[in-house]
Amino acid sequence: MQKFWNGIESGTPVVAAFTVLLLVAFANAAEDIQIAQSTPSPSTDTIVQNLMAANARRAASLRGYRSKRIYKLDYSGIFGGHAEMQVEATYRAPNEKTFKIVSESGSKLLIGRVLLKLLESEEEAQQERNRKALELSPANYDFKLERTENSAAGDFYVLEVKPKKKTKYVYSGKLWVDARDFAVARMEGSPASNPSFWVSHVDIQYQWSKIDGFWLPVHNYSVTNVRMGGRAVLNISYSDYQITAGNQAAGGKTGEKNPTLPDPAALSLQAH
Repeated sequence: MQKFWNGIESGTPVVAAFTVLLLVAFANAAEDIQIAQSTPSPSTDTIVQNLMAANARRAASLRGYRSKRIYKLDYSGIFGGHAEMQVEATYRAPNEKTFKIVSESGSKLLIGRVLLKLLESEEEAQQERNRKALELSPANYDFKLERTENSAAGDFYVLEVKPKKKTKYVYSGKLWVDARDFAVARMEGSPASNPSFWVSHVDIQYQWSKIDGFWLPVHNYSVTNVRMGGRAVLNISYSDYQITAGNQAAGGKTGEKNPTLPDPAALSLQAH
């Protein structure tokens, strides 16, 4: 060891070799950094096509699940009030959703006129004619890559979405697409058309999470402003998922389904 350090001090070939190794290491590191910084994001069209393809594989693999939900609604207005409802939800491919009410508390009016109507709207959204209107595809939306976002939660492509036609089934807003799985992990937006005459504006935030290989909803938060005065705040929490039928998402065959956003009518207050 002493000879080694003496060699470095005296400028022998040992120090030359040592210096070359350091230079190569730094050069490789710099090259890796440069590549990471210069690697362009995929185009908007590529992201959307990958999103649709990945979702089709997951849809082909997910044949059924059960979950629990808690609905909490706070309404301030002419009558005001609070209501809660616990629900067991069951999904069976390709388009069947059923709900079992476990418990109810609070305003009977809000439960009957709002929360139960949300479940009815979600069941109706599963019908094929409605799914076409809810599809997250170039047929219904224009997409624009706004930015990439890196966080502790993961890497995401943030897409701006604008509906091609203003209907009650589509949104204007933003999507956070997971850069690894090409799944929608988060959505923020408003229905392009108000779902009811009595509704003046709705803001919706929706979150999905990867559970047993499938991206499933975990939380919804919406604020609805009512024309005659009043404000409704709705929180829906999804938990205790059990995959009852399905293969690993990555192994599924490509199907024909495009990703869909939730029906706005199933996430916001409507006066029925």
